[in-house]
Amino acid sequence: MADPSGTATPEDAIAAAPLLGEPVDGVPEPLTTSAELADLVERMRAGSGPVAVDAERASGYRYSSRAYLVQLRRDGVGTALIDPVALPALSVLNDALGDAEWILHAANQDLPCLAELGLAPRSLFDTELAGRLLGDERVSLGRMVEQHLGVRLEKGHSAADWSTRPLPHEWLIYAALDVELLIPLRDALIAELRTQGKLDWAAQEFEAVRQARPVEGRAEPWRRTSGIHRVRNRRQLAAVRALWYARDRYAAQRDVAPGRVLPDSALVDAAMHLPQRSEDLAALPVFSGPRQRRQLGRWFGAVREALALPDSELPPMAGTSTDPMPPVSRWRERDPAAADRLAACRSVVSATAERRSVLAQNLLASDVVRALAWETPDPPEEAQIRARLTELGARRWQVDLTAAPLAAALGSLGGE
Repeated sequence: MADPSGTATPEDAIAAAPLLGEPVDGVPEPLTTSAELADLVERMRAGSGPVAVDAERASGYRYSSRAYLVQLRRDGVGTALIDPVALPALSVLNDALGDAEWILHAANQDLPCLAELGLAPRSLFDTELAGRLLGDERVSLGRMVEQHLGVRLEKGHSAADWSTRPLPHEWLIYAALDVELLIPLRDALIAELRTQGKLDWAAQEFEAVRQARPVEGRAEPWRRTSGIHRVRNRRQLAAVRALWYARDRYAAQRDVAPGRVLPDSALVDAAMHLPQRSEDLAALPVFSGPRQRRQLGRWFGAVREALALPDSELPPMAGTSTDPMPPVSRWRERDPAAADRLAACRSVVSATAERRSVLAQNLLASDVVRALAWETPDPPEEAQIRARLTELGARRWQVDLTAAPLAAALGSLGGE
């Protein structure tokens, strides 16, 4: 939409950008045989420059986070699609690609499932992360291609069930387009990073993502059940926990997303009613359906397990955790001085991020800010703050930009 003066806005330019509805070289069929993979290995070995990489999962449909399609594109080779269900071992591609830079969008999402296939980059460029470092607030691939290359991509199948076989042709178009423009996008982003003096920042961030360890699971993942705040006592909370783990085991066994086995709302409903008989459970919404009736013994067994627990083994209610660093909402009552430190740290990070045209979360992660505020070095001098930030996992560029102003802000609090 044009502004009131009639001048075209960036949104107008994006809306007018040409639409790329299909890959320029056509849509290749997914590779499914060892011979096809061997041929791709030789072609990739003969290719040049960086390689664009993407993977499609079946999030929301399957329990696992495995890849159901892998997309590659390299100059001199074009685009290749690989079916990892038929070809689950792809490590032979690593040697063929050698030290070539891998370009991914939101690499932290795809690297784990690629690693399961034996694929691991020796060098990485993350286009989403580059956009964040440049201060872009909207960093979807489609949006970034529009903004930095002036081209619109056909959209529509990111949330599809990629475990479907055979894959529809329209989905293959979408998948191929995901790597079609990653190389020119990377080139455009490098130029902008260099102009803003952020190329070294990006290199440090990309390497941190490449070397990141797998994320450990939460100690009590069941506490993230949607609607759990409705639960009023520890016995009901124990029922949510028992039902959550029963559902999780069954979902893993069937490789189905837990929410498709039994919605969170059903777990909470059953926990709040605490039915004494399986017939009572079957009378509740969701559990009355034919599919859940077949598993009624499983679900009622979980409820019965919670009912039988002694009081000493019931989980604590929310807000009674012994975690030394409580939720931020409780800082003011637990430790007012720490709450003041957190406010000061957040103010420094926000102001520095705005001045440097980078998103605050990428300047310094919120968990790092919280940990620093909760356990601040005494005295909070710059050298001690630098050491603490490094210990918490901040990269050198982040420490260089924030250590001094954080030390000044925290030191002023201590002097009041």
